[in-house]
Amino acid sequence: MKRELADVLFKNAANPALAWRFFKHFMRSASPASSPRAISAISRILARARMVPEIRELHAHLLSQSPAETSYEALVVLALASAKSGLLDEAFSQFHSLRDRFSSPVPPIRLYNSLLESSFKENRLELVEILYKDMLTSRVSPDTFSYNLLMQSLCESGRLAEARRVFDKMPERGCPPNIFSFGIMIRGYCRTGHSLKGAELLDLMGNFSCSPNQTIYNTLVSGFCRDGKVEEAEKIVDRMRNDNLHPDVVTFNSRISALCKGGRIAEASKIFEDMQADSNPDVPRPNQITYNTLLDGLCKKSMITEAEALAQTMRSNGLFLKLETYHIWLSGLVRWGRLLEAKALLSEMAQSGMGLNAYTYNIMIFGLCKQGLVSDARSLMKVMRDRGVKPDTVTYSTMLHAYCAKRKVKEAARTLREMAEAACPPNTFTCNILLRSLWREGRPIEAEQLTRKMKEKGIEIDRVTCNTMVDGLCKSGKVDVAVELVGHGGDCLPDVATYSSVICALCKDGRFDEAKKKYLEMAMEGIRADQKVYETFIHGFCDHGKLTAAMKVLRDMEKICQAPSARAYNALIHLMAKKNQPDKINALRKEMQERGVSPDGFTFRNLVTVLCQEGREKEAASLVDEMSVRGIPLDISSLKGLIIVLCRRGNLEAAFEALHKYSSLCDGREHVLYNAMCSELCARGQLSEAEQLFRAAVEKSLPLERDAYRRLTEALCRGNKTEAASQVLDLMLSRGYVFDSAAFLPVIEDLGKRGNKPEADRLSALMMDTISRHREKSSDLFHCKWAMAVYRRKLAGPPRLDDRRAMLNREDGSGIAIKVLKQVQRGWGQGTMLRPSSERKGEFDKDFLDVI
Repeated sequence: MKRELADVLFKNAANPALAWRFFKHFMRSASPASSPRAISAISRILARARMVPEIRELHAHLLSQSPAETSYEALVVLALASAKSGLLDEAFSQFHSLRDRFSSPVPPIRLYNSLLESSFKENRLELVEILYKDMLTSRVSPDTFSYNLLMQSLCESGRLAEARRVFDKMPERGCPPNIFSFGIMIRGYCRTGHSLKGAELLDLMGNFSCSPNQTIYNTLVSGFCRDGKVEEAEKIVDRMRNDNLHPDVVTFNSRISALCKGGRIAEASKIFEDMQADSNPDVPRPNQITYNTLLDGLCKKSMITEAEALAQTMRSNGLFLKLETYHIWLSGLVRWGRLLEAKALLSEMAQSGMGLNAYTYNIMIFGLCKQGLVSDARSLMKVMRDRGVKPDTVTYSTMLHAYCAKRKVKEAARTLREMAEAACPPNTFTCNILLRSLWREGRPIEAEQLTRKMKEKGIEIDRVTCNTMVDGLCKSGKVDVAVELVGHGGDCLPDVATYSSVICALCKDGRFDEAKKKYLEMAMEGIRADQKVYETFIHGFCDHGKLTAAMKVLRDMEKICQAPSARAYNALIHLMAKKNQPDKINALRKEMQERGVSPDGFTFRNLVTVLCQEGREKEAASLVDEMSVRGIPLDISSLKGLIIVLCRRGNLEAAFEALHKYSSLCDGREHVLYNAMCSELCARGQLSEAEQLFRAAVEKSLPLERDAYRRLTEALCRGNKTEAASQVLDLMLSRGYVFDSAAFLPVIEDLGKRGNKPEADRLSALMMDTISRHREKSSDLFHCKWAMAVYRRKLAGPPRLDDRRAMLNREDGSGIAIKVLKQVQRGWGQGTMLRPSSERKGEFDKDFLDVI
């Protein structure tokens, strides 16, 4: 009967429900544990069909049997079947029943191994260690297979040192390592960048009668290539040949893949060329994977010409047929912004009958969104649906990110609704996009509501979510809420970025004691402070003028963390600059050089500024020369300050030398130096030099600042050089400059006082013509005409008393003449930075057409 039941069950294995009914009928009349073969059959059938309720019912029936010992083997069989089918929770439930119900015999090693293997496959690595400890407690001796699984789990968890200790103790415990043991350890070393340690194990293999196989050699070759140790990889290849193991296409593909991932495309291409050559029969020919790997490397490195040539070769050789190849090439075109070609390739893929999937369309949608073509991406989603391909979470998330980046809240909300309607629920990544957008838009209430909904819906709150929340709270002034969120018992699992945001906010508020507490809390949690945390403290102390405290943090940073960065030094230098302490800045700069920290533009700018303020222009000039030699971009404000100091100290020769030396290195901002020096020369009464310099600026068509040309014309008029001032205006007009029309008035007035009415009238006409041609605002035009009327009255002599009274009592809104004249002299309509009108014609037309 027992054998017949097992046979019946096996015959009905394809119909698990029917088999279960047969078995339940049998259970009513006999003890199921009395038929081990039937138990084995039904356990395997139910486990393969993943019929969890039925498995639990069987489990309960087995536990109810009396005496209990009769169900021991049956429970072992059921646990084995559940574990092998990946029903890990059920297997562990059955395993715990064994451990609770039977003090002896202990579970067999084969059950432990099956549970270990299943835990590893399901990535439940924490269970591996629990099982291993239970084996030791139960005095079950692990075998080599058990140790291998434990080592593999430790390696996957990044606990390589512990895995090595297990490996080293295996011989002592009567389980010498086998080829798989060596393979696990070598792979663990290679994956963590310790390929040399992996290679050392090759010499140990002979002690245990093991010889390295092709897989181990390929692992080492790939590891060395990934670490950039090409010579070591070649040594492994030579050793492989000496062991009569010829490098195969997998070996070469491993080398090419590792080199491509490391960005060493030239070396990967050389290996590829060797594979293509017919001269060496020992070298394998490239296969589809080889071509795809190199093409992907070329695309990611943006080596466009080489990638196009390889793609053409692949087409010629009939290797451009698989979807994976098309995906690589499509991603490359999108990466380079060649969307028209990408669109053509997508059409080619569709016409060739290739089964396009969501991943295919997501590549193109991502490219369109990256270029800001969100409406085109939306249209492609419609095409995607029309072709029977459903958008997935990645599709919707990409669109959502694009809308949020453009701050199109309505479209983002519509996309979110579409996700829900398409039964494509948002995941953590999607919610994080929305969360960042809400905080960026200054909508903290909605952001906090979204976080609550994530918890309600069971969406994982990951570190990105927490960091976004904490950063948003800190930036919106809710520092205390952020502190509570990060504190003990909070929902946030903080990392160094989380603490950095909180510490930064506390330091900005001057709450340094609380910031220090957070630093200590971070240390207690085993989170090591990085450079940014120390820099945050330094900047915080410097912003509040606490130089001594900031220096203390700098010294602690050197001891505890690492060498301070230029950013940390610059914060201190900036504070010293505010306190006018150039000697301390110089000392700190020398310290930077001694520690190998290169001063950047910010360092030099602060020092030059302080030296200029202290009147130490020679040292400042020397520093500027050093910046030029080092290739550090010259800061225009520092150069301007240097020239002003030189002018004010009367060292005009050095000022002119600095102007001519550095003006060509100012990245299109040399006009700032010309305008500044012209103003300084005018202020010092050096009118000939100022006029000469101003004419040079006009000849170069440099933008002119209003203060510069107005100071020059006014100074020339005061210095009885009215004709020269008139010539300056004529030169500006002849060069096409559009400038403040009020610049004419001092010259016109001075010419009138001197009795040169024809020249004054000529300039007046030019001023009105300039206003008319450049369409200044109608109100400005009115005031200018009124000012000219005032000027003409001045030429005609003082008005009568009745005329003065009439002028003062005008009700047309113009006010008295002097007030209007001052208003015009202050300038209107033209801005402060002037360029020749040919460069701004379109701008003026656009701005003033509506007024006319």
